Amino acid sequence: MSNGSQLNNKNHRTFAQTPPMGWNSWDCYGAAVKEEEVRANADYMAQHLKEYGWDYVVVDIQWYEPGANSSLYRPFVPLEMDEYSRLMPAANRFPSAANGNGFKELAKYVHDLGLKFGIHIMRGIPRQAVHANTALLGTNVRARDIAHPNSICPWNTDMYGVDASKEGAQEYYDSLFQMYAEWGVDFIKVDDIAASRLYHVHLPEIELIRKAIDKCGRDIVLSLSPGPAPVEHAEELKANANMWRMTDDFWDKWELLHDMFDRCERWYSHVQPGNWPDCDMLPLGHIGIRSVDGGGSDRWTRFTKDEQVTMMTLWSIFRSPLMFGGELRDNDEWTLSLLTNAEVLSMHQNSHSAKLVSRQDDKIVWMANDDNGNTYVALFNASEEETSVSVTLDELGLTSAMNARDLWKGEEVGLINDKIEQTIPVHGAMLFKLY
Repeated sequence: MSNGSQLNNKNHRTFAQTPPMGWNSWDCYGAAVKEEEVRANADYMAQHLKEYGWDYVVVDIQWYEPGANSSLYRPFVPLEMDEYSRLMPAANRFPSAANGNGFKELAKYVHDLGLKFGIHIMRGIPRQAVHANTALLGTNVRARDIAHPNSICPWNTDMYGVDASKEGAQEYYDSLFQMYAEWGVDFIKVDDIAASRLYHVHLPEIELIRKAIDKCGRDIVLSLSPGPAPVEHAEELKANANMWRMTDDFWDKWELLHDMFDRCERWYSHVQPGNWPDCDMLPLGHIGIRSVDGGGSDRWTRFTKDEQVTMMTLWSIFRSPLMFGGELRDNDEWTLSLLTNAEVLSMHQNSHSAKLVSRQDDKIVWMANDDNGNTYVALFNASEEETSVSVTLDELGLTSAMNARDLWKGEEVGLINDKIEQTIPVHGAMLFKLY
């Protein structure tokens, strides 16, 4: 790790002290979300979710693409860009961005609701800037001078990578994040940068971004995507980012949820304030409205109710960031109940030391503690038949009887003298607080 990264380490860990919670437009609108939809979801969050800790409103990919209409990218199309090679919101989709306003007005709208505003960006510099060799703010070099034309995203044609060794590379990223700070951005998801396959190639760009955020004068949460990020580079990730994806895009498929138990097991020792390994978004409620990713289109989540409880339980006890992916305005009572369980969310925000206790085939037990003497226990049945899952107090490190409360049902269970044993439905979970 470079000395610069060690210094940066002290800065970004002073915020995002708890796992971020919010809404992201990707699962329901793909690359095609519009300003009125962002505002409407922010309104819903302020009215129904803010009191439970949900506060980030994040505009996902290609807000600068005027013709985006789904999660399918249109290759090599003209993008909105300013004279300094910086992508700008498409005014036909974000009317308040006209006349060079960027996201200032939309961010202000979100802030006035008591919420925080975030955006998605791709790493690098726009290909169209490189082809036109446009100017860079703060330096005499131009776009072509810092581009790494062999560093391209395999699934999106918008950008070339930036060669961090070139004069002007840092100035380019500094100008980007200064603009984002002026807009009022609180959260930035940087894509095509964290996956294991090319992580070592992209690390210099991650460090450019870290330095640019530290210079911009605003606390901006940095999230790196997609995964799986390499656990062997966890210290570098913690030194530079607040969140990083442990997985490629996560969708409403049981096999992906089943796989997340292995990923959480690999990463739980690296969860700490300011650093949050990320299980990805919650594909709940009404998704796929203008997205064809994940093997589906306009739909309600394909997860069963038991699978939804399993996902929320695992994400919460592991302390992954919680980013809801559905159209909030369409939430039914069940979906809303998953997002407003104050006791589960208190565990998510305030517990620590989460770990795997046991795994016998697909009978899985996790635990966590908090500073008030409570112990949290999650029992999972990841198998294909209803089964009994149990854990003893001794396995939990507890030496005396404890009262138990079922957090999803909101009911007292009674005194536990020896062990918790419950019959769990297929792909289901139960979550208890012992006190």
